[in-house]
Amino acid sequence: MRKLEEQLGTELLVRQGKQFSLSGAGERLYTEAQGILFALSNLEQTVGEDPPFAGSVRIMSPGSVGLKLYPHLLALQSKHPKLVIDYRFAPNPDVENAIAKSIVDLGFMTSKSTLSEVSCTPVAQESLLLVTPATVEEPDWDTLMALGFIDHPDGSHHASLLLGANYPEFQHSNLFPRKGFSNQIGLILEPVSMGLGFTVLPAHAVEAFEKSEHIKAHPLANPVSETLYLCVPRHRALQARMKTVIAEAKRGL
Repeated sequence: MRKLEEQLGTELLVRQGKQFSLSGAGERLYTEAQGILFALSNLEQTVGEDPPFAGSVRIMSPGSVGLKLYPHLLALQSKHPKLVIDYRFAPNPDVENAIAKSIVDLGFMTSKSTLSEVSCTPVAQESLLLVTPATVEEPDWDTLMALGFIDHPDGSHHASLLLGANYPEFQHSNLFPRKGFSNQIGLILEPVSMGLGFTVLPAHAVEAFEKSEHIKAHPLANPVSETLYLCVPRHRALQARMKTVIAEAKRGL
């Protein structure tokens, strides 16, 4: 006891001859120690638990996927309040790196990872749409050139996929006058709705735009879709709560 008192720098016992009682510090130590011993006795059981509807799940995806998926996961959390949804929006390269470094538990990407630390499985298809102001009836090449391009982080990639498959004149999005840029998924269509240009976006982002009456998504002769991949750390086992979120994500997508 004296060694413990020396280590803690305080008196734990009030000594009265051969009798003693606990000091205030001794009583506090006794109470804290009881909690520690109880926790240690339950450690094996606690570590072995793998609840499907409790704990935090960290998810990251591009914005268009998040606009579609996040409300479904919040509804899941509403049903199971002990399940915590931690959702981040980011472009594919950031998602890929976060998964590889185990910064997040799950990721959704619109391109397959090239990193050995990341395992990807195709789970859905997402259509790409040509979006113009609502006043545009026929998005021929001259009309698009006159409008100009509203760019975004994946703008060049999406334009290459969709416009390259439908317009013989297309070589690169740089051919169009650049009329604006936004990296906020919910704002990319704002200038389009104001007649300031056109863009190419995934369907989920177009569906989520509130001013739908001010824009028009045009069906093209050669539809193009992106494959959506579920990506996880390759050498990490999925816990039950992550499997719960994955199942709900697949239903939502």
